[in-house]
Amino acid sequence: MTTRLYLRPTAFVDAPFGLDGRCLRLAGGLVWFAAVEAIRVENGRRVATELVPVDRLGTLGADATPILARLTAPRPPLILGARVLRFDQPQVMAILNMTPDSFSDGGRHAAPEEAAAAGIDMAAEGAAIIDIGGESTRPGAPPVWQDDEIARTVPVIERLAAAGIALSIDTRKAAVMAAALAAGAHVVNDVSALTWDAEALALVAAAGCPVVLMHHQGTPETMQQAPRYGDALIEVYDWLAARIAACEAAGIARTRILVDPGIGFGKTLAHNLALVNGLALLHGLGCPIVLGASRKRTIGALSNEAPVEKRLGGSIAFALAGAAQGAQWLRVHDVPETVQALRIWRGLRDQALTPPGVL
Repeated sequence: MTTRLYLRPTAFVDAPFGLDGRCLRLAGGLVWFAAVEAIRVENGRRVATELVPVDRLGTLGADATPILARLTAPRPPLILGARVLRFDQPQVMAILNMTPDSFSDGGRHAAPEEAAAAGIDMAAEGAAIIDIGGESTRPGAPPVWQDDEIARTVPVIERLAAAGIALSIDTRKAAVMAAALAAGAHVVNDVSALTWDAEALALVAAAGCPVVLMHHQGTPETMQQAPRYGDALIEVYDWLAARIAACEAAGIARTRILVDPGIGFGKTLAHNLALVNGLALLHGLGCPIVLGASRKRTIGALSNEAPVEKRLGGSIAFALAGAAQGAQWLRVHDVPETVQALRIWRGLRDQALTPPGVL
């Protein structure tokens, strides 16, 4: 029976000063960790868990070496048109939906001109990339015909691309991906991780564009009916690892892949919280992490069933929890508020990383 090893960075420290050999930098970012939770799994079940300080990582054996290399390696920046997006600090991915039925902002932007103006405002407010969607994937949402999805998104993409803004297309459909990329989008963000459309994997490989692979269980129509996991964190990790392998086999370089645990996509409240708590484990995949928990039902469930428009505080709490674990892109609805929160977080990190005695 094969035992698999997983390493979750933990024991985060403010700065590495005076801790030579006793802490490591996480994914080339602003977070340092002094220990890992070493998890050993057999047949999908955890059989051993050990907290191992960084200066004793050699005791974990050869299986730990490639995982540690992926945990600590800086993520190469992405060149998206005229923009260069680096992964050495968390950045905001702004949500811009051209849909009448999205759970949070459906119908808000009815015309391309209005949507483009909103996207320009988001960029001015500090969003690093705008994620444009033309199909709701909320629980229970039906599919949208691809031509309708193209008609909703392409005019907006064309306007924002002309303004020099980094853009991603939020879609499961190869035809929509192709039209969006031709119109000026730079990244494909697929909630199905290139599994829903049989042509999507080859299209993204041929385009050479970055792609966000999101974990899901089921389809939007059915995903929240009865989601089940033996160990949500481990199963999501393994599923994403398999999708990364499939993408690499198709010709998509790992340096062009980002991963998203898919908060709310076939998960209960407990599953979502376990994934956020254990988010740092996903750095072992060697890809930047996208966290999208903005305004989701989990926030309402933890705050007296607060409606969507009353979930700003919870959204920021999740964003900061992601930043504290090294998540690189935070997908959000509330751009200026999240950018401000991250600026405060960044100021605290900068101060902690200022050598003692400099001030």
